[in-house]
Amino acid sequence: MTFSLDTHRLERIAALLEREIEQENIPGAVVAVGRGETTAYFECFGYAENANGRSRPMTKETVFDLASLTKVTATLPCILTLIDDGDIRLNDPVALFIPEFADAAKGVVTIRHLLTHCAGLVPSRQFYELFSTPQAIRAAIRREGMGITPDVRTEYSDIGFMLLGEVVEAVSGLALDQFASERVFTPLGMSDTMFCPPPSLFARIAATEYGKVGVVHDENAEALGGVSGHAGLFAPMTDLISYVSMWLGHKPLLSDAVRRLAVENHTPALNGNRGLGWVCRHDAYDHTGDLWPRTTVGHTGFTGTSMAFDPASGLWMIILTNDVHYGRQKKAIIRLRHRLHNLAASAIRWE
Repeated sequence: MTFSLDTHRLERIAALLEREIEQENIPGAVVAVGRGETTAYFECFGYAENANGRSRPMTKETVFDLASLTKVTATLPCILTLIDDGDIRLNDPVALFIPEFADAAKGVVTIRHLLTHCAGLVPSRQFYELFSTPQAIRAAIRREGMGITPDVRTEYSDIGFMLLGEVVEAVSGLALDQFASERVFTPLGMSDTMFCPPPSLFARIAATEYGKVGVVHDENAEALGGVSGHAGLFAPMTDLISYVSMWLGHKPLLSDAVRRLAVENHTPALNGNRGLGWVCRHDAYDHTGDLWPRTTVGHTGFTGTSMAFDPASGLWMIILTNDVHYGRQKKAIIRLRHRLHNLAASAIRWE
């Protein structure tokens, strides 16, 4: 069965976002919806910055702090590339690459455990308050202890992806940002996707909380120098459309085999539905509303970003907002994401 997207119905997205911006629930947004390589809807709304006496309009070229989309846009494809290259296996113990992680409790933790958030690690820790240098923080991450036994439950963990970033460096001999640039972003033509953007790009970057522009919002990532496996990546919509197109098989990078493996539910017997990095349908972190296909996967970022795609039908949606600009407690984006995905799904005409 095939489908098309009713562009008239997609216009309802604009009305909803304009109301949210007028009510100051979010300052602005860039939204795109498509199928495969075809972009059916791509619009921008509101402001990239709208506080402290400063106002900048949002544009289609605005660059966003992706927050935890870093996990699936940088760290995940780097790990999958190393699997494709034959350098690592999903069931390799993390301690094979990070000797400091080897003790009786942690020796059983594998790459798969980290990718599926069932390693038993705590969600996060305020390393930026505990240590004064990136080197000290990285050492602490490598020594991080267990919360619970692996494979008991899924519990979303920034620390797991911090460790995966360390694995990329240990195996490849390159820092995460360099490996991601050489093996992921450059091959896909993602020319404006990067960690630690230069000041020359700041005028295009959406401001996050406290008026931060071009400096990563996540405090741990900032304390690590702006590069981490869990956060720190910046990108515009056009680059992310290229990235999601790769996941749908339209751009060469990862093998078909590893892409199929990544979008499977690896935790069906636990309390969540997790692929490799990706969130599967009906997980507690699933942001795709009520109407998307059961084969959909996605991910969100704390700053107000999200990406979702269905590998079976080719449907995809990317929402970029600077939701935290009005304060991190408001989080209007959580409910808004579901409503926007419902609008996109309601525009599908099955044929």
